[in-house]
Amino acid sequence: MASLKFDRSRAVPMRGDGQGQPASKTGRLVIVSNRVADLSKGNLAGGLAVAVGEALKSSGGLWFGWSGARSAEAHSKGPNIQTFGNVSTATVDLTEKEFEDYYLGFSNRCLWPLFHYRLDLAELHTTGQATYFEVNKRFAAEVAPLIQTDDTIWVHDYHLIPFAAHLRQKQVTNRIGFFLHIPFPAPELFSALPHHRDFAKTFFAYDLVGFQTVRDRENFARYAEEYLNCRRLNDGRLRGFGRTLRIEAFPIGIDAESFAAEAEKNARAPELRALAREVESERLIVGVDRLDYSKGLPERVRAMGSLLEKWPNYIGKVQLLQIAPPTREGVQAYDEIRSELERITGEVNGRYGDFVWSPVRYVNRPVPRAMLAGLFRRSRVGLVTPLRDGMNLVAKEYVAAQDPADPGVLVLSQFAGAAEQMEEALMVNPHDPAETATAIRRALEMPLGERRARHKALWNQIVSESVGWWRERFLAVLHETNGQPATPGGPSTRNALRSEAVPHEQSSDPTAR
Repeated sequence: MASLKFDRSRAVPMRGDGQGQPASKTGRLVIVSNRVADLSKGNLAGGLAVAVGEALKSSGGLWFGWSGARSAEAHSKGPNIQTFGNVSTATVDLTEKEFEDYYLGFSNRCLWPLFHYRLDLAELHTTGQATYFEVNKRFAAEVAPLIQTDDTIWVHDYHLIPFAAHLRQKQVTNRIGFFLHIPFPAPELFSALPHHRDFAKTFFAYDLVGFQTVRDRENFARYAEEYLNCRRLNDGRLRGFGRTLRIEAFPIGIDAESFAAEAEKNARAPELRALAREVESERLIVGVDRLDYSKGLPERVRAMGSLLEKWPNYIGKVQLLQIAPPTREGVQAYDEIRSELERITGEVNGRYGDFVWSPVRYVNRPVPRAMLAGLFRRSRVGLVTPLRDGMNLVAKEYVAAQDPADPGVLVLSQFAGAAEQMEEALMVNPHDPAETATAIRRALEMPLGERRARHKALWNQIVSESVGWWRERFLAVLHETNGQPATPGGPSTRNALRSEAVPHEQSSDPTAR
């Protein structure tokens, strides 16, 4: 498992003037994200946390975001600042209203389904939109005093899209980049968002906006041209609102070599040896996803039923092990997808199972990352079939975990961001259970030579475009980008923030309230 060790010795916390740590020659890195990793544990695990942690450790810097706590005193407490060597964290609480409206409401009931092409589930008229802008404004106000002149600022994901526009109003002229970890939808879908033009204008407060895929980048470019009257320059940049915005695709990766070592080590774990006694490795199909409607889980189980209906010789001989830990409980759409998945799993198991075997084994709890790595290595088929995904790192982890001498086969949705890079996977339309079933059968019966050839090509790709490559490439492009920062409070930034999305705002400067 990828990990990063931090010095847990506490230095003097950074002061409000931002002078607690000396800047390197190239300046510090300031990361802004919805949540902040707990550096007090000494080790970070997982892709993004390790990538961000490595960047912070090499340059020195600050990681700012929500603490994960809710407090009635959130607005009066100020950031909680802790320092670990040359890296500091600054976290703030949310009020209950902010948690409900900014996080659960507008971010996850509106933006998340909209960006994942689920217009039917998006609560477009949620009252949380005003709170979403207010939280971004407050976060900008909290972090602005901590920023030094030569800092580079890197903002992450859909919770914080208007963050830079508010930060520019705080006299911050630093270079600021943004990375969207989820898809950017087709312009026709994005335009369904109320006040979508005002919302989208805030992207132009950044110097660089990164997307997971070329498709996402081009969706945004087409939206900007068609709905914002921006001009696409010959080099691909967008010109609008007195700014030149660079947009690029930066597909995020994993630490493939580290994950491969973890898989080889844990494939022999006692729990997996017990599983192997029940299901032979050459007949085990594995899926690992958060319990989210974007992951195509009911469609996946239907595909398993289609496989057994069309090829009954697999009855009693194959099994789908689907791990789907809960996420965002209390949001109606997530409660509904859990009920649907349990119902369809019961139908398929009831129709094809018997006293000693069931075609689908469903685990609704988290499984340690090390155990997942070993599980991937012991399985013949990795089933990664989201209806829409920004990237999907499970696809890359499955490939990394395989034994090169006898690798399994990745079945991958054409709508996962990873599909742009992983052409040697078996591509499927996850909406078509029969097509997915046919791909599963092909994977189960694929000759060893073809499996090795496909795996080798996929392995070379995920090693060459690792999480470290993603991090370094984004920051290199950001540092070479001349975004012509707007004068703080000047017309470009002011227009980007003048938004009907905050309907009660009457001032010409929406950040002045």
